[in-house]
Amino acid sequence: MADSRQIQTPGINPVHQTPEAIRASLPLIKQAVDAVYFYGAGCTADRIPLMTSLLSEHFQSPRVEVSNDLLGAARALCGRSEGIACILGTGANSGLYDGARIVQNTPALGYVLGDEGSGAVLGRRFFNALFKRPDFAALRDDYLSTEHLTMADVIRRVYREPMANRFLASTSLYIGQHIDHPLLQELVTDNFRDFFRINLLPYGRRDLPAGFVGSMAHYYRRQLVAAARAEGFLLGTVLKSPMEGLVAYHSS
Repeated sequence: MADSRQIQTPGINPVHQTPEAIRASLPLIKQAVDAVYFYGAGCTADRIPLMTSLLSEHFQSPRVEVSNDLLGAARALCGRSEGIACILGTGANSGLYDGARIVQNTPALGYVLGDEGSGAVLGRRFFNALFKRPDFAALRDDYLSTEHLTMADVIRRVYREPMANRFLASTSLYIGQHIDHPLLQELVTDNFRDFFRINLLPYGRRDLPAGFVGSMAHYYRRQLVAAARAEGFLLGTVLKSPMEGLVAYHSS
């Protein structure tokens, strides 16, 4: 590749951002760009034309392809081979990939109705255990003291302030720092086991490797391995970010 620089930009989501905000987030690149491949959350069929237009206008590239983040994960994890592609970060998603496209998808439904395995759902399970389970009393006292929170603060942050999913997912920092605690290991593993059972089992393809992209899979790989084994799934590639896999995919 002639230019292998990497540039970090703010997140872009055409569902939540105006065209002006998206334009402001795009990097300034002086060299000619032969092709642009964009994978992102919010890139649904009705939003793809908008993103394609904005990227074509900004980069003046003869080739612009816009796809959703799940296809990006599949290409990064599986290349051009069959597999199950999974995203586990603040939210969660998965899809059955035939080597070219996503052919089946269990709806994620968001952290209120779904998103099993995600950071937000881990936070929800964590708070439920802190305030309802007597065996979590010592962890509750330590967490609330460390974070300078009360139960009332937690309720307010979840129900009365925006971005509750991010607040819930932020508990992963504390959980990760204390992951040697048996109760927290169990909490994380059970969260992943729900993801396998509820989201991947419907594909009926335990013969295919399930690959994962995202911070939850990366930082809790040991618990992910345990959950995959317990549910009878083959664990494939695990990546914190899809970028390396996507560069390899589009360079081949």
